[in-house]
Amino acid sequence: MKPTALLFLVLLTNSLNAAEVFEASLGREKELPGGKEADGILGDFVLRSDKVEAVISHNAPNRRANMSTFYGEDGVTPGCLYDLSLRGAANDQLVIYAPCGHGPVSYVKIANVKEDGSAAVESVTTAAKNGGVFKRHEYRVKDGVQGIFITTVLRNETDKPQKVNTKADFTRFDSTGMSSDGIFWTDAINPAHKCGYAVGTLNVTGIEKRDDTIELAPKQEVVISRFFAVGTSPAQAVGEVRAVKGVKLGNVSGQIVDTNGKGVSTATILVPDGTKTISGYADTEGKFSLKLPQVQTEIVIEDLGRPQAKISVLVAEGATTVPKVSLISAARIRFDITDESGKPIPCKAHFAPLDENAPKLNLGPKHRAHGCVDQYHSENGHFTQQLPPGKYRVVVVRGPEYSHLEKEVIVEPAKEFVFKGTLKRLVDTRGWISADFHNHSTPSGDNVCDTDGRVINIAVEHLEFAPTTEHNRLYDWEPTIKALGLEPFIKTVKGMELTGSRQHFNAFPFEPDPLKQDGGAPVWNDDPRITALTLRRWQGERADRWIQFNHPDLSNMFIDRDSDGIADGGFVGVGGMIDGSESENGVGTDILADSPFRLSRPAGAVAMKVSSVREFIWRQLLNQGLRVTAVGVADAHSVYGNGVGCWRCYLPSSTDEPSKIDWAELAPHAKAGHIVLSTGPFLEVTTQNGKIAGDDDRCTGGIDLNVRVQCTDWMDIDRVQVLVNSKPDPTLNFTRASHPQMFKDGVVKFAEKIHIPLQSDAHLIVVAIDEDGNEAIGFGTSDYAKMRPCAYNNPIYVDADGNGFKPNYDTLGFDIPAGRQTADKARAQLVKAGLMQEEPKPVAPATPVVPKP
Repeated sequence: MKPTALLFLVLLTNSLNAAEVFEASLGREKELPGGKEADGILGDFVLRSDKVEAVISHNAPNRRANMSTFYGEDGVTPGCLYDLSLRGAANDQLVIYAPCGHGPVSYVKIANVKEDGSAAVESVTTAAKNGGVFKRHEYRVKDGVQGIFITTVLRNETDKPQKVNTKADFTRFDSTGMSSDGIFWTDAINPAHKCGYAVGTLNVTGIEKRDDTIELAPKQEVVISRFFAVGTSPAQAVGEVRAVKGVKLGNVSGQIVDTNGKGVSTATILVPDGTKTISGYADTEGKFSLKLPQVQTEIVIEDLGRPQAKISVLVAEGATTVPKVSLISAARIRFDITDESGKPIPCKAHFAPLDENAPKLNLGPKHRAHGCVDQYHSENGHFTQQLPPGKYRVVVVRGPEYSHLEKEVIVEPAKEFVFKGTLKRLVDTRGWISADFHNHSTPSGDNVCDTDGRVINIAVEHLEFAPTTEHNRLYDWEPTIKALGLEPFIKTVKGMELTGSRQHFNAFPFEPDPLKQDGGAPVWNDDPRITALTLRRWQGERADRWIQFNHPDLSNMFIDRDSDGIADGGFVGVGGMIDGSESENGVGTDILADSPFRLSRPAGAVAMKVSSVREFIWRQLLNQGLRVTAVGVADAHSVYGNGVGCWRCYLPSSTDEPSKIDWAELAPHAKAGHIVLSTGPFLEVTTQNGKIAGDDDRCTGGIDLNVRVQCTDWMDIDRVQVLVNSKPDPTLNFTRASHPQMFKDGVVKFAEKIHIPLQSDAHLIVVAIDEDGNEAIGFGTSDYAKMRPCAYNNPIYVDADGNGFKPNYDTLGFDIPAGRQTADKARAQLVKAGLMQEEPKPVAPATPVVPKP
């Protein structure tokens, strides 16, 4: 190679890796760092060296990483570290790091740096905007250094002492710790992402001791220097901080292999640190490299399903390579689950240890699909789960329309057990699809669930339509669905949940712009009518725009606008501005509740607590003529526990293939109330005239309902109750005990024509429920296991006199609750209704009889 060509190559290489800073703009938007928590948008500043890349948020109205970073008017976070990843790794796991806290700033701009091989951004809040205290943060990267230098200047420009916060806002992580030498570290929410952060203080000048809050004398200036490192693990990040601090370190590297010489990528390296350990992780080839203090140390290697291994090493200056560590094969179960045609199928396995005194399983955090607590959620039915050797009950399921597989399995040390089986479609839902209109993953901010974990969770619970509804952010799950190969199983549309301090809304479809704040979403308003109108018109009105109330306080919305306990009509007109409202959100099955509130005494509390029963109030409102379509959702924020699968909606569809679902076709059905809510049973209700949930019908003297209920092989129903104008009619209450001839033991549990005598207009709801049942086979140790199988339809409105349907205005024996419902008031109403006994009044002690002397 000619010298000139060699020189050109060297210069080109240096220019590609040299430290730089630029403002993200069109044409460079693809250079924004990626990762689970990546939040960069146009206008932010990208800082990068040959080792790392970072995003510093620009100064713009309402700039924040996500909805839940911080709440309130001062919850904005311009001038903060949003993203930090190893260069080219696209593995940001940081929501935000805000030195000395967050809030409005005066400006954020590229800093003038004269040091070769470095680049910086500065964020300044002038004293005039900050109570007299000048604040400046400089974020600087340097080539060859695996992190970012953060220098903070705090200066009191007033003539009086000022208290100043110096504590950083650092969020959001579940696994954190402090090293023996005062370095704070964090691990990624999902350790499989293999990313750790660490931050340490390098220097403080201008004050003897830095506390979380300091007092600055007039004109006093304090300078705080920190280093924020990123690594493939917490242990690696801590080593980078120590290196910058000048601690004497050595570089220890090695490889962990199995008995076949293949790298063990799932291994954890536990590095001793005082009385605790800090985790390091092996890469895809089982290799690791850590900067450790120059001492004799013993490293422990762990991997689920294998015995521990230990490495004793004297860490010396320079590089130390330890001998390969060979681990025996993991004890494990390999799954091969298909549908009846032999094709791979999404499914979920949960594991129950059966050995006496066996510890609880911990397969990983509840926020991911591949190993969450004691479950594994698979996008295709082909997966392997490592386990401690022992005996297990293993259950494989795929939602409430498929059969289940159950086996007792002995997992032997170093052996593989093959679990092979077929999940059969048992429940016939042709002409209907299952949907959940409200779920979340990490872009929502109030949770840290992997987005791919959420999508897999949706697939394994057999939900066929699931709009993307992240909090306060227009977003799209479609790319994740495609990447996972789940297009044949799930359809989504782009949408959002618009959230504030009171009523939340879900709305879709929209078109996100990922390079804008919140994906281009609108801003919430405290008046739900303004919010509903904003959502209706955002990006232009369209016929298929769906707007619903999420987990509503129905009393506040429709009865008592200011929640002062006095009925004022609520937000008049809001019912006509929405398409639906959640009657079910979570594990409750209270559609047959007999009062609008319940009393309970939380553990450890003295006072009783009153809570409203949304389903009962919805039934009261129906009788007032408010036709609000009920929706059942999970509102999932994790995979295990609060995942999807508790409540779902069934609605008519011309296709049974999820990939062909068209929301434009579904929307008219949803808006017409053609929705059946279910925790699993598939309920069909039609009138003699073919009318279904949400429809109007006419009759003279009565009407026939054709009621059919199907259940998979792991659930049942034992009661079918018809509500007439929201009241359970005792003559229309059918149970296995009272009407055994009506109930069956196969997939079809109930199939009867029920005559409903009617002399006046009535809306009809059919409830199918297993009153003492549960869903443990489907959900294992999750709270959802406690749910009762339950399903009910939106009302069918029957005109019995030919003059059009008219509500009866019955409030079901209770006033529709206003706000400020106290336990005493609730108790009095429950006693009056005969649902609770009046507490006996305390009796004054009898006057003692004093014997005469």
